[in-house]
Amino acid sequence: MSPDWEILAEVAIAMALGGVIGLEREIADKPAGLRTHMLIAGAAALLVGLGNAMIRRFAGAGSQVSGDPIRVIDAIVTAVGFLGAGMIIRRSDTNEVEGLTTAASVLFAAAVGICVALREFILAVGVTLLDVATLRGVGFLQDRLRERRSRRAPRKSNE
Repeated sequence: MSPDWEILAEVAIAMALGGVIGLEREIADKPAGLRTHMLIAGAAALLVGLGNAMIRRFAGAGSQVSGDPIRVIDAIVTAVGFLGAGMIIRRSDTNEVEGLTTAASVLFAAAVGICVALREFILAVGVTLLDVATLRGVGFLQDRLRERRSRRAPRKSNE
């Protein structure tokens, strides 16, 4: 298979896994949902794949071109951090912060895309399942704890 088709397949796999994460966010009615997570995971896989393609293309006999995969990952994390910052809102009237979990899931989707581009497919699928289990399972647990706290009536003193 040619490198172009390999990169395209990796992007498609990354987008599918990002879609699994995004579907959970969509079901939870969060601002960054299915499409956002798919695009971020796919973009991360594409950028890593393009970095590898550039090294293959330009690194030849006597070439001064070298690659640093950490720089590509750093650029992805920086870009996703910028997007994630736009998802986080602090409400001044209630002093609550919203969007942190969604921003974290977008970063996680990018990491899944990187895993796929590095051909760590078992890791990519495994961490996607862990992510969804965390978002669903821990979210369920948090909801139960909040309900329990809200049912407790404030105690009055006998003074």
